[in-house]
Amino acid sequence: MSAVAAASHRTFVATTASAAADRAWFVVDATDKPLGRLASEIAKVLRGKHKPTFTPHEDAGDFVVVVNADKIRLTGNKLENKFYYHHSAIPGGFKAEAYRDLLARKPTFPIEKAVKGMLPKNVLGRQMFTKLKAYATPDHPHAAQKPQPLTVNL
Repeated sequence: MSAVAAASHRTFVATTASAAADRAWFVVDATDKPLGRLASEIAKVLRGKHKPTFTPHEDAGDFVVVVNADKIRLTGNKLENKFYYHHSAIPGGFKAEAYRDLLARKPTFPIEKAVKGMLPKNVLGRQMFTKLKAYATPDHPHAAQKPQPLTVNL
């Protein structure tokens, strides 16, 4: 086998520099979109799985700006029956909060929690999560980055 033929069969591996060089910005409107389906699409873009240069061990994803996060839709009776649980590590410190109350108190938290749960559970996943920007209103401070609308097929 010649050297030319061997060189043409090499697998492309993205490096940190090449991945960071072509990061795009996307904006998605969360109005009346199901929480889980929207979160999975956002996680896919944050990870970079929508690009042909996807590399599992590199952060090759793009930035995602979510607007109108307070208008997210939970199907069925999840607003009353789905709970956010946490524990303060003190005996008797277990707390549960319905998603209706959670949306009123922290409108961006359900989207952030759903997306974070779909990213890798390591340093790379925490780095990818920093590229998510969620806002409860239709306004966002990232207009200078010229974000493109993200087409989400739900």
